[in-house]
Amino acid sequence: MRWLPLLLLIIMIMAAPCQADPYAKYNRVKKFDRHFSKYSKRFFGPGFDWRLFKAQAVAESGLDAAAKSGVGAVGLMQVMPETFKEIQAKNPAIKGKQLQPRWNIAAGIYYDRTLWNLWRAERPRQDRLNFMFGSYNAGKGNILKSQKAAEKRRLNPNLWESIISTLPNITGKRSHETISYVEKIEHVKGVLK
Repeated sequence: MRWLPLLLLIIMIMAAPCQADPYAKYNRVKKFDRHFSKYSKRFFGPGFDWRLFKAQAVAESGLDAAAKSGVGAVGLMQVMPETFKEIQAKNPAIKGKQLQPRWNIAAGIYYDRTLWNLWRAERPRQDRLNFMFGSYNAGKGNILKSQKAAEKRRLNPNLWESIISTLPNITGKRSHETISYVEKIEHVKGVLK
């Protein structure tokens, strides 16, 4: 009979609702999904999962279309105004205003495509995604510098693991933001349905 209280405690713990993933709430936010889907297909092709870009927007802005960063990035995809102008000049089909969700998403995914094309060296697909998202966050120049540092340390410069170990020497404390950003996108993507 001494085990009865322990058994009751175990039953209560098992019956308690599980803590849901905090990012699961973004499955209910559907108003931008058509834009993520459309521009993912346009710039990456029909086989590319658009939820990666929704996950990126969650990491960038928490899906807040009016988000503004301290450095001037705006919108769902946190695109810098100068970058938005450059994207519009290269792709006249992106013709709306930067804060309009459709055009902010289109510009962000288009920019992702330019970064995706940059990282076409032989590497696992997940690493290529990590390079793309890492470049979006830290800037491609910093990732290139990190690759050179990896080569000097005799690490494979085409693996994200190598970038993780060398990026702190390039961007200092900001490297933690970039590494966490890439991990967050992967995590959120795993939660999105």
